[in-house]
Amino acid sequence: MDAGRNEQRKIMKSTSSDVLVNSIANKLQREDLPVHQWYRFVLSYPPHLVRHYLHQFGVDEDGLVLDPFCGTGTTLVECKKHAIRSVGLEALPLTHFVSRTKTDWQGNGSTLLRHAEQVATMAQRRGRTSDRRNVSKIDASLLLKNSISQRPLEKSVALLNSIVHHFGDGHSEYEGYAKLALATTLVQDASNLHFGPEVGVRQIKDDAPVIEKWLERIGQFSDDLNLVRSTREVSSNVLNVDARSINNACLQPRSVNAVVTSPPYPNEKDYTRITRLESVFLGYVRDKGHLREQKKQLVRSNTRGVYRKDEDHLALAQNDLVNELANSIEAKRIELNKTSGFEKNYASVVRQYFGGMARHFQSLTNYLKPGALLAYVVGDQASYFQILIRTGELLAHEAEQIGYEHIRTDLFRTRIATATRAQLREEVVILRWPGD
Repeated sequence: MDAGRNEQRKIMKSTSSDVLVNSIANKLQREDLPVHQWYRFVLSYPPHLVRHYLHQFGVDEDGLVLDPFCGTGTTLVECKKHAIRSVGLEALPLTHFVSRTKTDWQGNGSTLLRHAEQVATMAQRRGRTSDRRNVSKIDASLLLKNSISQRPLEKSVALLNSIVHHFGDGHSEYEGYAKLALATTLVQDASNLHFGPEVGVRQIKDDAPVIEKWLERIGQFSDDLNLVRSTREVSSNVLNVDARSINNACLQPRSVNAVVTSPPYPNEKDYTRITRLESVFLGYVRDKGHLREQKKQLVRSNTRGVYRKDEDHLALAQNDLVNELANSIEAKRIELNKTSGFEKNYASVVRQYFGGMARHFQSLTNYLKPGALLAYVVGDQASYFQILIRTGELLAHEAEQIGYEHIRTDLFRTRIATATRAQLREEVVILRWPGD
């Protein structure tokens, strides 16, 4: 082993004591608000965590960082802010759009604001009357009941129609910002939804200042675009790809220096429900069949996303730990005499989840440079009959079977389990790909 690799291993043995935990672990720090705040999940991992590992891995402007589960783009945005090239893979069309827009800094902030003011004037004129014909195009059967009240919905439709009409006449490069600001406004201001961490309906709002809040948000986007101009040319490519089957169209072989990502957890959370309102509203989910096809592109992490023809479990032939865990969950189901369809799928979710992650780890090996370092933010779970799933430990074991080195596992934070009130660990699994 050469001196450079010895030095790398020495760095990787260091602790992560400067990673924040618990009450402030997931919060955006003030300096991180630009761009990151454009659209963000409640429990997204924070930019400071990405910075920590970029620094610890020694990634610089010559490196390429991959986020194979890029979601709303936290890793990609942070890389771009630090002039580091990045590639993101995201299977869901809505969140692919979010990441793509959050890493597009070519727009001029003043021009965006000028266009937005024209759109707002048009939307206010449209919104004075109820356009029920256009509202009826929103398929309410796809939404959580009472997700949004009638008047805020009408205003939002008027705003969307104004955006499409205005930018359809030119300057289409600004349309993505306008639609992203609308997606955030829908969830945070117009809807009756709350997230904590499950999505649900809160107190019903009969009305909301939709257009005004959207225009405020565009002003924020405008200011942020002016702030980040110095690194706007840094490459950040976002692809609508299933991370279980990466191919040469996504990445060049042996091109990736580091991975910083957070895959889904096996926690019975349907990630498509979190974004359902904006996905339907912006046309990223058209009907139930379309939604089903989108779910099939995801790592299986909940019973609503398991299908009869799924075969990810076949990748677990050599993984006794996962099979033993799935068997214990099934034995508990039988002991408790639980017979509902979703409960019968609990063991299957575990097998499909870890099988899908095994496929991901294997697929990734062709694109990692020898010595590439990887950070996976994952969480322990107890969603299935309160049987503990040590996600980080199992994924580390799985990666080692494929040929990765497990360097260590850092504690990111702890959280309280909903059912048992026990403290569950969220961790960062650190891997190294030794290469040939």
